[in-house]
Amino acid sequence: MFILFAFFVGIIPFFILYVFSDIMRFILFRIAGYRKDVIIQNLENSSINDEKADLKKLISAIYKNLTDLIIEGIKGFSMTRNQIVKRHKIMNPELLKPFYDARRSVIAVTGHYGNWEWGSMSAALQLEHRIIGLYKPLTNPWVDRFMKWTRTRSGTTLASIYETSKTFESFKSEPCIYLMAADQSPSHARKAIWVNFLGRETAFLYGPEKYATDYNLPVIYIDIQRVRRGYYEIELSVLTGNPRETKPTEITNLFAEKLDNSIRNKPENWLWSHRRWKLNG
Repeated sequence: MFILFAFFVGIIPFFILYVFSDIMRFILFRIAGYRKDVIIQNLENSSINDEKADLKKLISAIYKNLTDLIIEGIKGFSMTRNQIVKRHKIMNPELLKPFYDARRSVIAVTGHYGNWEWGSMSAALQLEHRIIGLYKPLTNPWVDRFMKWTRTRSGTTLASIYETSKTFESFKSEPCIYLMAADQSPSHARKAIWVNFLGRETAFLYGPEKYATDYNLPVIYIDIQRVRRGYYEIELSVLTGNPRETKPTEITNLFAEKLDNSIRNKPENWLWSHRRWKLNG
């Protein structure tokens, strides 16, 4: 059923799909109130609440971002290579060339901000490194297989987060970019790295910093900005070129600071509907 729906969405032009997105936003926001309590609680407990007087308007924009991401994520299964590059354009790919020329792999970190889903397709079409996307396998094996097929058709290799160590070992002999969405809430507080994020003490995954220092891989921040509906521009910046020279938790703090700035600039583009502060009680 999902695959048929994805095919149906694939043949519909973008401008019509965004009409569906607006209808979906109305249903989720006004009728169903999908995760509305989570969104409100996240906003009220963050410093964003102090900066935005009109929370009602912001919440509406958050739902617009959410439903656009759902539609765009499904549409991504059928987009052409030209569409992907045109709509998800890396503005400064030359930043990575010195690392590639030196045969150095890098870890590229981003958050659930803007359209991160298209990144697994667009990066392989615009960069010289081999792209390794670390992802969480879906529970439905048919949908997971279909998703892997569509996401890898542009040249990206997908690897399960449950085999992260094995993945880094398998590809250590060639220059790769390891894509990691690193703003999820960790499962265990004991392994988390705690930093100040959006005005709160927040638990971050330790994985990106661990693998960066273990393999001395430079860490790149991916800033994804929506320039207009269905079009994104990506700016890359170096968090550190020599992780083994950094202090403990420094890399995670640098990432959190970058993401914090992105969210404060356009808070509606972050995924406020996920339970980001589960470990805070």
